[in-house]
Amino acid sequence: MSSYPAAGAAPRISSLLIKPASALCNLNCAYCFYLDRESDPYRSLPHRIMAGETLERLVDTFMFYAYPEAVFAFQGGEPTLAGLPFFEKLVALEQRCGRGQRVGNSLQTNGVLIDDDWARFFHEYKWLIGVSIDGPEEIHDRYRVNKAGHGSWEHAARAIELLRKNKAEFNVLCVVSKANAARPRELYRYFRSLGVRHIQYIPLAEFDREGNPMPFTITAEEYGAFLTATFDAWWPERRSVRIRLFDNLAEAAGGFTPGACTMRETCDSYCVVEYNGDVYPCDFFVESEWKLGNVAIDSWAEIARRKKRYDFAAKKAVRHEACEACEYRSICRNGCPKLRHARFGRFEDPDWFCGAYKALYARAVEPLRREVRKLYRQAQRE
Repeated sequence: MSSYPAAGAAPRISSLLIKPASALCNLNCAYCFYLDRESDPYRSLPHRIMAGETLERLVDTFMFYAYPEAVFAFQGGEPTLAGLPFFEKLVALEQRCGRGQRVGNSLQTNGVLIDDDWARFFHEYKWLIGVSIDGPEEIHDRYRVNKAGHGSWEHAARAIELLRKNKAEFNVLCVVSKANAARPRELYRYFRSLGVRHIQYIPLAEFDREGNPMPFTITAEEYGAFLTATFDAWWPERRSVRIRLFDNLAEAAGGFTPGACTMRETCDSYCVVEYNGDVYPCDFFVESEWKLGNVAIDSWAEIARRKKRYDFAAKKAVRHEACEACEYRSICRNGCPKLRHARFGRFEDPDWFCGAYKALYARAVEPLRREVRKLYRQAQRE
C-alpha cells in the first residue's frame, strides 16, 4: 500500500474511534445502519472482540505518535461487550506506555451492561460517557429494542442514574427520527429533567437500494424545524447547557476550527480502528476500498500518509453547484460526506439535511457570533 507522494507533512490524526467489539450489539435498533450493511467486511465473522495483543500494539504506537496528547473514543456496535477487564487493561497500558502526556478516554454506550462497577471505573479514571437515549420511554422504545423486540429505555435511564450516583461524567446522544422530530421542546425538557447538561443530537437519514428514505428517516424540513425550536428552548440556558451542534456552530461563526469533523474543510481529523486493528478514515466508510492499513504492521505516520486518506479527505471539498453561491459555505463546508453519499452513492450530491442547516444558520449564526465576541471580550478583561 503506497504512501501519498506529495511533499509536506501529512495532516495529523488527532484522535481514534475504536470499535473493540466491531458492530456487535446487544440491541436490535430498527434504524441501525450497522446491522445490515452489506459492505461491512466483517459482517460474516462470528467472534469480533479485540485481542489483547492488538490492544497493546494500538495503545503503545498511538501514544508514541500522538504525543503530547492521546485521545481514545470507544464505540460500536456496543463497546461494553468487550468486557470491563478489557478496559481495565487499556488503562493499565496507557499508564505503562505513557510518557507524561495527557490522555482522554470516552465511550458511547446503550447502557444495557452498565452497573456500579462500570460507573465507578469511569469515575475513577475520568472517562466521558455518552449514553444513547432518544427521549422518554414511549419515544425511545419505538426503534431502540433488543433481540426479542422489547424496549431498552429502562436500561438507558438506569445507566444515567448509575453514572450520576457514581459521579461519572456523561452526556446523552439522541437520534432524531420520526419518533421524536416533532417534539423538540419536550425532548429538551426531558433531558434537562434528568440533569443532563451536555446533549448531542444526530439526525437519522438511511435509504433503501433505490435511494428511497427508510420509514424512520426525517426530512430536511423536519430537522430544520427541530433544530430551530431546540435552539430557542436552549438559548436562555446557553451558559449552563451544552449542545454539541450549537457549540460547533459557535466555533465556526467565531472564526475558530469546529470540533466536529462535519464542519471542517477536510475529513482527516480522526481514524477508525476495527477490532482486528484495521484502520479506516471514517466510521461511516468502514469498507474495503477505504482501508488505510492495520496497526499490527503499519506505523501511524505511514497510515497518515496513505494516498487513500488524502483521497477520502478531499471528498469533503467536492461541491454541489448549489454550494457555490451559498452564504453559509464557509460554515457548512459542503456538509457531511456520509449524508451526501448515502442516498445514491455520489459524493457530489448535496447533504440530505442542507435545508435544515440553512434554517438553523439563519436563526442562530448572528446570535452565536455576538455571544462568542462577548465571551472573548470578557476573557480579555480577566
